[in-house]
Amino acid sequence: MKQKLFLAIAIVFLLGSCRPASKDLPRGKASESITEAVEQFVAEAAKDTNWDLHSVMVLQHGKVLAEQWMSEGAPDKPHVMFSVSKTFTATAVGFAISEGLLSVDDKLVSFFPDALPENMDENMKEVTVKDLLTMNVGMDREPRAQTRDSDRPSWVEGFFTAPVPNKPGTYFMYNSMATYMLSAIVQKVTGEKVNDYLTPRLWEPLGIEKPTFEESPEGINCGGWGLYLKTEDMAKMGQTLLDGGKYKGRQVIPADWVEQMTTYKVPCQPAGKRPEDVPASGLTKENSDWVQGYCYQMWRCRHNAFRADGARGQYILVMPDVDAVVVITEFSKNLQKVLNAVWNIIYPALGGKSPEQANDALEA
Repeated sequence: MKQKLFLAIAIVFLLGSCRPASKDLPRGKASESITEAVEQFVAEAAKDTNWDLHSVMVLQHGKVLAEQWMSEGAPDKPHVMFSVSKTFTATAVGFAISEGLLSVDDKLVSFFPDALPENMDENMKEVTVKDLLTMNVGMDREPRAQTRDSDRPSWVEGFFTAPVPNKPGTYFMYNSMATYMLSAIVQKVTGEKVNDYLTPRLWEPLGIEKPTFEESPEGINCGGWGLYLKTEDMAKMGQTLLDGGKYKGRQVIPADWVEQMTTYKVPCQPAGKRPEDVPASGLTKENSDWVQGYCYQMWRCRHNAFRADGARGQYILVMPDVDAVVVITEFSKNLQKVLNAVWNIIYPALGGKSPEQANDALEA
């Protein structure tokens, strides 16, 4: 009996010692200024009935220094990403390019020859993968009526029926269905849905449990929305992008693709607005994070930062100048107010200059 008990204990010990080490991000001790800044940020949200903050996590130099959950937020609860999903779809495109399955110059129509309508707009024939990535399809409105807001079984076919009044590559219009087409392209060339394709390439290397990713009626991950991740999962992606595609010393995302994803490609404006609306809107480089330029399914920000951005305030903010990442989940009605609070409260605590300080320096 004693021998059997000893053997059982030994097996349990060996199994425990063989378990993979935790892949969670390392924690560090926050300075008093960072702790106070996060508390102030949370307090600002609590005062605003239009700002329902769910979580905030602050990393610097690769370590989590502060994290708080409130309202619907929880450390172990995946949160809806809305358009933060786009950044992950773009990452899948980058993997497929690195594997020689497509290029940014490929024409969209080349992937779906059997889905093209007879009356397709001539400009549609010129749309490239790069135009999809940069939201420069040439449409002046998102084609939801032809696709997901209708009972059409094929969103791919519906996309091709939409008008394209502007030359592709010359006109920015935020377009979630363009990202859906990227997801469809990845599935076409790899034979896998984006979520499955990312599993060995991104989810597993980052220690992210395979997430939920919503699908269209034709069985394609929505691409531009529909992904669910935990706050720490978002932070892992932000840190990986900050480190040029490396996670814990391993090159996970090709470095050249990270550079392409995160650097300025085209001028832009907020979702729902057209380029011609910007002059009268009062949006400037000094007061708006939505006119700093668009990359590949990511936005440039003030302070040389960039972000994955989802409706109602889902953010992965990457700040190279202070070697930091700030992640936020929430339901907010004033997204610029949230970003202003990040720049005015959290960013200075990380060693950066607030917008006011930056303007004072320029005037001096």
